[in-house]
Amino acid sequence: MLLEKPGRTRREPPRQWHGQSVVRHVEVEYSDGQVRLEPLRFLVVHSRQLAQQAATAYTAAQAKEAERVTDHRQRVEAQWFACAADAEAAIAEYEGRGQGRRGRQPRPWRYHALHYRVEAVSSPKKRARRGRPPKAEAPQVEVRYRLVVHTEALVPAEDAHGWTVLATTVRPEVCSDTEILQAYQEQNTTVEPGFRWIKNPAAISPVWLEKPERIAALAMLTVIGLLIYAVIQRQVRLYLRDHNQQLPGNKGLTAIPTAAVVFALFGVGLNKSTQTPQELSICSRIKEMRAK
Repeated sequence: MLLEKPGRTRREPPRQWHGQSVVRHVEVEYSDGQVRLEPLRFLVVHSRQLAQQAATAYTAAQAKEAERVTDHRQRVEAQWFACAADAEAAIAEYEGRGQGRRGRQPRPWRYHALHYRVEAVSSPKKRARRGRPPKAEAPQVEVRYRLVVHTEALVPAEDAHGWTVLATTVRPEVCSDTEILQAYQEQNTTVEPGFRWIKNPAAISPVWLEKPERIAALAMLTVIGLLIYAVIQRQVRLYLRDHNQQLPGNKGLTAIPTAAVVFALFGVGLNKSTQTPQELSICSRIKEMRAK
C-alpha cells in the first residue's frame, strides 16, 4: 500500500491506493531533432474506491446512452432503400467510413457497439391497371432493402477501472512512490482543472488537422490560452486574499473562484441589473484589476 486517507464521510471507509513504480527506456525527441533512449519512471496505482466510483458512473452513462441508441435504431430501421448498394453506403456513413471522410473515424457510441446488416424484403408489386389480373399473368414482386441494427452493451473488464499511471523523470532515490502520488493529488486546484479545461471547453480533441506543424501550432495556442486562464484565476484569488473579499460562486460566496466564475461575473455585470451592491462592488474591482 502506498497511501491511505480517511473517508470523506464518517461512514465511508478509508481510501487506499496500492501500486509500484517501474523504469522503462522510451524514445525522447529533443528540440534539435535528435531521438534518444531515456529512462522514464512510471508509477502504476490502483484504488478500489475510485474503481467503484468509475463503475457507477459508467453504468449511469451507459443507461443514458441506451436511450439515444434506441432512437437511432428506430430511425435507421424505418428507412427503405431501392438497392443493396444504397444500403451499404448508408452503413458506411453510420460507421464513419463514408466517401470523402478523412482522419480519425468518429465514435458516436462509447458504451455500446452497433452492428448493421442489410435485409432484403420482398413484397407484391402494385399493378398498373385496375381490376382482376388474368390467370396467366405472373405476380410481380418488388424487392426493397432495409437495415437491421443489432446493439450490444459494452461490458468492461472487472479490473478496468480505478487505475492511475503517472510518468516522471524523478529518480526513486530522490522522491519515493508515496511522495510522487501525494504531489500529484495535491495538484487538484491547479493542474487537473487545467486538463479538464483543455478536454471540455477548449475541445482540443478530436484534432481535425493532418500536418504536424499545424497540430503543434494548435497545441501551442491551447497551452497559451490555458496559461492566460490560470493567470487570471491566480491574480483574482491573490487580490481577494489580500483584501479579505469574496466573490459569488457556484455555491455561494467564495474566496477561491475559478476563472470560469470570473468570466461569468463579467457577463452578469454586462447583461443583468439584478446584482447586489456587494456583487457590483466586487465586479467593479475586478474591472479595475483588468485595467491595471
